[in-house]
Amino acid sequence: MMSVYLLALLIGIVAGLRAMTAPALVSWAAYLGWINLNGTWLAFLGNAWTHWILTLLALGELVTDQLPSTPSRRVPVQFGTRILTGGLSGAAIGAGSGALVGGLLAGIAGAVIGTLGGSAFRARLAAAFGSDRPAAIIEDLVAIGGALLIGVSLQ
Repeated sequence: MMSVYLLALLIGIVAGLRAMTAPALVSWAAYLGWINLNGTWLAFLGNAWTHWILTLLALGELVTDQLPSTPSRRVPVQFGTRILTGGLSGAAIGAGSGALVGGLLAGIAGAVIGTLGGSAFRARLAAAFGSDRPAAIIEDLVAIGGALLIGVSLQ
């Protein structure tokens, strides 16, 4: 059971880095049968269209994150979105093991950690590189790689 909470926390951290990557991953996991969301309010994540829609949104986020006009992840709307997607994703991971509420809370905690920690980490990387773009790309790779590792753990 502890590993479920750890995975929910980690998917929340991914959501803090890239808001749409986390729900895209759990939607694929539900669609592929890696997590069972049948009979829960999260069953829509396993729908044949949901994983494609969330994947497109995640890809769009990877592009828009590179734009200088994109607002900080710490502004209320951006932060709130990351908390929402982290909680949703953590709840989905928890629901597969009967720990929906625990997964929700772990996902929210992870989203806060990922949002604040990711922002600080990216700022340090950008300062070291003298440019934000390489820092953003590294953060993208960490978020995608982390999501893929979580997905492999769910199989």
